[in-house]
Amino acid sequence: MITKNTGNQKQWHVVYTRSRAEKKVNDELTYQNIECYLPLQKKLRQWKDRKKWVEFPLMSGYCFVKITRLEYEKVLQSANVVCYVTFEGKAAVIPEYQIEALRKTTKQYDFEVIVTTEKFEPGQTVEVIAGPMIGLRGELVKARGKNKFIIRLDQLKSAVAIEIPAEHLTAFPVEM
Repeated sequence: MITKNTGNQKQWHVVYTRSRAEKKVNDELTYQNIECYLPLQKKLRQWKDRKKWVEFPLMSGYCFVKITRLEYEKVLQSANVVCYVTFEGKAAVIPEYQIEALRKTTKQYDFEVIVTTEKFEPGQTVEVIAGPMIGLRGELVKARGKNKFIIRLDQLKSAVAIEIPAEHLTAFPVEM
């Protein structure tokens, strides 16, 4: 049985925000009852007189929204939303598993580093198979040392630098 998308099915999209306005976009869209997700990470910042844990966006300039087709324009009308991130002329749809992987990533704070001799090559499709970021999948863009990898997430025009042991990654076979 074939069903048409009547505009009621919610999908994750990513919007590009004005500079340093990610939290404002998240708050404004949440106030309008639009489901959004802003991955934040805590960093210890030091000033002359004190140290403080501060939350920063994991990917600056981006906020994720789960919307129906009918809510598409409402998001664009938000004051600090610039545009949707597009792929082949259409707003990129982000799979639910990638949002869940980002949620797991932002929940981890300390991570033990273990040295391994495994080598990964740029262009390989990799997946995190252990640890708090399990399930994160994308294309390996660059390996910086043995425990720092830059992975391009499917359908996003950005990459994420991840510091994890190489043994927590697995490569998928190249399709021919």
